[in-house]
Amino acid sequence: MGMKVLCFGSLNIDYTYKVPHFVKKGETLASERLQVFGGGKGLNQSVAAARAGAQVLHAGAVGSDGLFLKEILADAGADVSCLRVMDTESGCAFIEVNSKGQNRIIVSAGTNRMYTEEYIKNVLEKAEAGDFVLLQNEINMVGEIIRLSHEKGCRVVFNASPIPGKPEELPLELVDIFMVNELEAAALAGTSTEGDFRDILKALQKKYPKAAIVMTLGKEGVFYGYKEEFYSHPIFKVNAVDTTAAGDTFCGYFLAALCAEKSVETALREASAASAMAVSAKGAAPSIPVHSAVEEWLCGRS
Repeated sequence: MGMKVLCFGSLNIDYTYKVPHFVKKGETLASERLQVFGGGKGLNQSVAAARAGAQVLHAGAVGSDGLFLKEILADAGADVSCLRVMDTESGCAFIEVNSKGQNRIIVSAGTNRMYTEEYIKNVLEKAEAGDFVLLQNEINMVGEIIRLSHEKGCRVVFNASPIPGKPEELPLELVDIFMVNELEAAALAGTSTEGDFRDILKALQKKYPKAAIVMTLGKEGVFYGYKEEFYSHPIFKVNAVDTTAAGDTFCGYFLAALCAEKSVETALREASAASAMAVSAKGAAPSIPVHSAVEEWLCGRS
């Protein structure tokens, strides 16, 4: 069977408003268009890992308004047998996308903050030692999921996004892989965001010496640090249309490559290509490519 990814992840209904510019204080702005997509960091990362060919089990909950989110996951090839449907509103996000393709997002947690210890334990019964447990910070009980997954012998992958308010309250010493951007890395390391990206990476490595750190740097590409190892990969230059799921696509693809026991360099390359393809298409989940498309795209650029 090989390794699988268990994602305890957020599922959101994304209301995406296309606007000429971001709304200013006191301004009422007419949107050029409203589109409704399936999103949430958890859903996007599960879809990316599944489209990349990994075996993915998604744990989480939606309301009856979010049944289409369950379908998106199932269509991508993720196992949704543990997904709960609850009698309340799903999580949702209100996204402004301006004419430059930049975004601003307001999130309402809904069913994403209704995890219980009993539910987490039930899901982890499907895990084997060595499986990856992936989580982000858009859900509740993050600390418990990290602890229980570690006890089970799973490898804990924490995408510290959005940045935790009190990181010191989470058992982050049990995390095996941090998936962070430079701001999240600096916040977790308790260091300044100024200065060299390598310094931020080293500060986080010093604080969590047992963990591998994957640090995405926007236009500057990505750094990977684990003990003495260091790798980097530049971004592929593309015309960015919508950056919504770039980081999530990277995360899912990177983990899928590790599940397939590919090298870190290959994982960084495939994940960089997949996220470049994702930003050149609209929407979050709909923009995430399948693995064969990524391979073909890379062939065209070698």
